[in-house]
Amino acid sequence: MTRWLWLSALVCALDQGTKWLAEDLLTYHHPVRVLSFFDLTLAYNRGAAWSFLGDQGGWQRWLFVGLAGVVSLMLAVWLTRLDRRDRMMAVSMALILGGALGNLVDRLIRGYVIDFLDFHHLGLAGWLGFDAAGHWPAFNVADSAITLGAVLLLVDAMGWRRGRG
Repeated sequence: MTRWLWLSALVCALDQGTKWLAEDLLTYHHPVRVLSFFDLTLAYNRGAAWSFLGDQGGWQRWLFVGLAGVVSLMLAVWLTRLDRRDRMMAVSMALILGGALGNLVDRLIRGYVIDFLDFHHLGLAGWLGFDAAGHWPAFNVADSAITLGAVLLLVDAMGWRRGRG
């Protein structure tokens, strides 16, 4: 199933390209309104999801680099061992792998992950992880690919596709 590695490479390339554009065109923490509920906002995440451990002294960078490296290697091996019929599993693994590699590149080169997609709604403050100002934590293309891959993995595991379950 190595034929799906092109999808991982595409996700990583799109992620890095959009991050390059975000850094080139946006000003740090100055939102650009796109829609009433969506801004482009350049942010740097030195931690993990929702800036977990982001306020530490820098050791977390190498922890997350190590974790991403090990997980990426495991995903790549798993992907190569899948049966040709496990297409949804292959797509989900390739998406997660591409996203993990995209964020890994950031951590290795910059020491932090670039985020820039900022969804918000003041009426939803306190719900679904929105902060007091109604913002979901900023994220990027890699994070989106990881999330989509995880959802597809769950769909596959639950058998919610035609011919299963």
